[in-house]
Amino acid sequence: MRIAQISPLFEAVPPKLYGGTERVVYSLTEELVAMGHDVTLFASGDSVTSATLAPMREQALRLDPTVKDWVATYYRMVELIYRRKDEFDVLHFHIDYFPLSLFSRQRVPYLTTIHGRLDIPEFVETYGTYRDAPFVSISNSQRRPIPDLNWVRTVLHGMPANLLTPQPVRQEYGAFLGRISPEKGVDRAIKIASKAGLKLKIAAKVDNADKEYYDTLIKPLIVGNPDVEFIGEINDAQKPEFLSGAHALIFPIDWPEPFGLVMIEAMACGTPVIAFNSGSVPEVMDDGVTGFIVNDIDEAVAAVGKIHTLDRARVRATFDRRFTARRMAEDYVDVYEELAENARRPVRHLEAVGD
Repeated sequence: MRIAQISPLFEAVPPKLYGGTERVVYSLTEELVAMGHDVTLFASGDSVTSATLAPMREQALRLDPTVKDWVATYYRMVELIYRRKDEFDVLHFHIDYFPLSLFSRQRVPYLTTIHGRLDIPEFVETYGTYRDAPFVSISNSQRRPIPDLNWVRTVLHGMPANLLTPQPVRQEYGAFLGRISPEKGVDRAIKIASKAGLKLKIAAKVDNADKEYYDTLIKPLIVGNPDVEFIGEINDAQKPEFLSGAHALIFPIDWPEPFGLVMIEAMACGTPVIAFNSGSVPEVMDDGVTGFIVNDIDEAVAAVGKIHTLDRARVRATFDRRFTARRMAEDYVDVYEELAENARRPVRHLEAVGD
């Protein structure tokens, strides 16, 4: 198939450090190419891909301080893709609601995977305006704020099977990976590790929007604490050793997480996850197999005490069965083919009574 993948422009594909959606787009694009499809990736020009790259701007938005209005760059991108729409059998958007108005008015099959939360009034109103547009969710729980959209499938994220693998290192700490923000619960991770007598290593990004939160509430919990080490952002090359060296990934979220990519990154390294029961966690985790699902800090502390009972080889085997990029790509191809088949069906026009 001739497939267009349309990525966000905030990070390169793949992202150099933190970047969830762009990382998924990269994994999907590379796997589709490996499966023999003709893929064009619409992304920032500093992206690296086996597909045909269609650069929408020279560099990722996060690296360009001259940009004053990022929304304008998205409007331009959508228009440029619209002008090329007939080159493709299907167009797959990963840029939220931006393509909906224009692409709802044309015949080339398209879909939008929603990667973020939907429990915001403006999102409910906006997406609700396009109830006939085809959407893919990344977990069933993500759909709850707007259950009556045209959800064509839930496709769980996947990663390249050999990107992150278990390393032969000793487990000596608990790990926190991702981004520091109130909803990610790093403060709770510190409390859990402290109560469990576990050293905690934090490999996380601090966005400008969360810098005050980090400086006022999190940094004081780290500075001078010999049992907490703040590493900062790490890349994919650093993750296998970091995650393999952890007894567990601590994932104490305080929001309806749509997926939680770090959970499957840990699983790929054979590392169990201790996750709070919110959002997608029960869909991603196999409780008692890939880790433990808990409801509060005390339950998380208790889970630390029994994490040694889990088989790390079985954690990795679960990743291989459920969360590879090949499985994700095959799921999406099923969706593409279904949409293309529906588009080929002739439109039936009812004759007026009396004709």
